[in-house]
Amino acid sequence: MSIQTAAPMTVKQTSHCCFCSMQCGMELVPGDDKPGLTIRPSPIFPVATNRLCQKGLNALDHVIHEERIMTPLRRPVVTNAAEGKRGSVDPNSAWEPAAWDEALPEIAERIRDIQHRYGKDAVSVYGGGSLTNEVCYLLGKFARVALKTRYIDYNGRYCMSSAAAAAGQSFGLDRGMTMPLSEIKNAKYILLAGTNIAECQPTMMPYLLEAKKNGAIIVTIDPRNTMTSKSADIHVRLQPGFDSVFVNGLLHVMIHENLYDRTFVNERTHGFAELAAAVETFTPAKVEEWTGILESVTRTIARGFAKAETGIVLTARGLEQQSNGVENTKNYINLALLTGKIGRPGCGYGAVTGQANGQGGREHGQKADQLPGYRSIEDPAAREHIGNVWGIDPAELPGKGVSAYEMLQKIDEGEIKAMIVIGSNPVVSSPNNRMVERALGKLELLIVVDLFETETARYAHWLLPGSSFLEAEGTLTNLEGRVFHRAQAMEPPGECKPDYCLICELAEQLGEGAYFRYASAEHIFEEMRRATAGGKADYSGITYRRLKEEQGVFWPCPADNHPGSPLLFADRFAHPDGKARLFGIQPKMPAEPIDEEYPYILTTGRVGSHYLSGAQTRRTSALMKKTPVPVAEIHPWLAKRIGLGVGDFIRITSRRASLVFSVKVTEGIQPRTVFVPFHWGGELSVNRLTIDALDPVSRMPEFKLCAVKIEAFKQEAN
Repeated sequence: MSIQTAAPMTVKQTSHCCFCSMQCGMELVPGDDKPGLTIRPSPIFPVATNRLCQKGLNALDHVIHEERIMTPLRRPVVTNAAEGKRGSVDPNSAWEPAAWDEALPEIAERIRDIQHRYGKDAVSVYGGGSLTNEVCYLLGKFARVALKTRYIDYNGRYCMSSAAAAAGQSFGLDRGMTMPLSEIKNAKYILLAGTNIAECQPTMMPYLLEAKKNGAIIVTIDPRNTMTSKSADIHVRLQPGFDSVFVNGLLHVMIHENLYDRTFVNERTHGFAELAAAVETFTPAKVEEWTGILESVTRTIARGFAKAETGIVLTARGLEQQSNGVENTKNYINLALLTGKIGRPGCGYGAVTGQANGQGGREHGQKADQLPGYRSIEDPAAREHIGNVWGIDPAELPGKGVSAYEMLQKIDEGEIKAMIVIGSNPVVSSPNNRMVERALGKLELLIVVDLFETETARYAHWLLPGSSFLEAEGTLTNLEGRVFHRAQAMEPPGECKPDYCLICELAEQLGEGAYFRYASAEHIFEEMRRATAGGKADYSGITYRRLKEEQGVFWPCPADNHPGSPLLFADRFAHPDGKARLFGIQPKMPAEPIDEEYPYILTTGRVGSHYLSGAQTRRTSALMKKTPVPVAEIHPWLAKRIGLGVGDFIRITSRRASLVFSVKVTEGIQPRTVFVPFHWGGELSVNRLTIDALDPVSRMPEFKLCAVKIEAFKQEAN
């Protein structure tokens, strides 16, 4: 298959940052003071114009890194003659290079053999939220048409699943933000809950600071004092697990003081009586008793947000990555709905998407229960529509599978025998990740497509060289729902292939190539347009031409002459009756409450220098220089309680593992909470400690709180 290549660079090439969901525009230009290329922010892309954060400015480093995989690699496997199958690999054995015309036929033969012995569902696919829309779409199609397996999910399950489920239930539609970023400046009151924008989406901060300059009040709700909270007018240092308790207090004040928008609630929502009954006993005094948040603070925030002419609620992983994450998120959405702050300028709700294409990644078929366009795989009409687009009998489409973590559990239990991982590193990013290591070690076949030998790739039978963000053309969808085109800026090095070509060629080897004949990424997008037509995430009116001319189009966009939908829900919500749903939330206990043996709470998160599992940023010298290792944060009260001395480390022990970390003592954290960033692997991977409890709806793991004990630890000198 021939691939599109970039034109030779003359003055500049345009692209978009590969990291967070802002997807800032960038230009690659010849270096001023050194040979080669350098990255500069784009002066024309309408998102974060002329801005890049430290990760974006250094994004070229991992692309040209000496450790990049340039050719297919395989490890010898142990054959178990008694069982007639191949066993696992030795993670310490040497890789052997192979040619593509050797690698893909052998992989296809192994897949056929496994499916012949165990059934179609013995093979699974684990995708990623940083892949282009075209690759996300193609991966879903590949799993269901070429492999005919129901087992496909992706790492966005760890990122946006709770917010997506909550928005679907409340609004009838999940798009990360119901308004464009440009509306933030018009908000007079902004609630930031469980989100550290200054480190996770740094180029979003100027939007918030502009709102503040225009008179907005900003409230941050977080167990830590963060870079974001430094810009806030009010910071609520809430212990993890108490989000819905606090929000119920806010709702109680709004209802009892008659501060809610009665007309909006009556005309555009259902469920007010249920909500009012649920918050009746959550007086500010009772909330103070449970959380330590002063009664006056709860009243001040409730009154301020309700009375403000405009307002926005933004949430993120802090409240979503919990076993009650969907209910927490619905409760924050309640605040926007109860006050009528949605569907008009300066108002809205937004779940601050994490990954580069976290929004598009969940719209086009990577999720276990979804088909392109946000269609349910269990809906007969949806199956018929997609079957017609793909040219297959709808009855041939598999049913829904399970979430990302549950797929890994099924490997451990022996049901899944093979997995293809593309654009993800589940050994680092999954909770209780020693189980994940054990599971991957049991696979008869693990294929990893990546730029580097990641912690996951250490267990792989085959490591295939993928393409970086600069080497593959395609579209992505940022946190505000803007679909945009990312040009190919560089040619793939060595024998690296664009990801879509690799998928199509493997489908050919599996005998299903007739369904995967594409001349370009745009060709895939054109089919995707037809597949999404009429769905909730309707891209059918978007073309590459429009994206290039208009610098992006907001979905839904159901026709060529449709302008796109920057502001959602101006007239109606996406439920059949056009009304949103209010929910009465009864706060629940976390999956693992603290007790006498494990008396403290561990919470995890990001730091500004790194991204996700660190596979790229830990190979970027400038970023590693700033943050070479994870540092735990604890309160002085806790440091004194455990007898922490100068130069000491701390040992954190959960019911799953025990690890030692460097430590920072700070008053800016809840006294009984310890924070550790999650971007490292091995014995620095905090996800060895986290619990694998899942939200019952979203199947999101509870990364944000588990019970631990903490001890001072003296590191022995070498």
